[in-house]
Amino acid sequence: MALVFREAHAAPDKKKINEEWFILENAGAQSINTGGLQVIAARKGKRGSVLGVIDPGFMLQPGEKILVVSGVPGKKSHGDPPTREGLRTYHLFQRDALLHGDGTLLRLAMNQVEVARLVYDPATATGIA
Repeated sequence: MALVFREAHAAPDKKKINEEWFILENAGAQSINTGGLQVIAARKGKRGSVLGVIDPGFMLQPGEKILVVSGVPGKKSHGDPPTREGLRTYHLFQRDALLHGDGTLLRLAMNQVEVARLVYDPATATGIA
C-alpha cells in the first residue's frame, strides 16, 4: 500500500481527542488524493464501523507526511491540537477517540478496498504493531 501509518498516539484523556494523532506517509511514487476515504475503526476482536469520510481530503506527494488529528481544532474541550515541524495538519472532526487500547484496528478504505491499516500497540515507540 502506498499510504502508510508511520506513528499513532492515543489521547491520555479520552475527552481530549485533539491529543490523539497519526502520521500518514505517501510511500509510493504517485501523488495520493485522500478525498472520499472512509475512516473505519474496530476494537480488538470486533467488526469495524465507518466513522466518517475524509472530505474534502488532502493531497500527499511521494514521500510526503501529514499529521492527522482526530478532534475538532476550535473546540477547547478537545484539548490543544499538536503541531510538528515541517508537517501539515489535517483534522478528522471526530466526536470520540478512535484508539481504544491495545489492538485497536484503524483502516482507511475507498469503495470497500483497504488503502491503509493501523493496528495500535501502545507498547511500541511508534504506537504501531
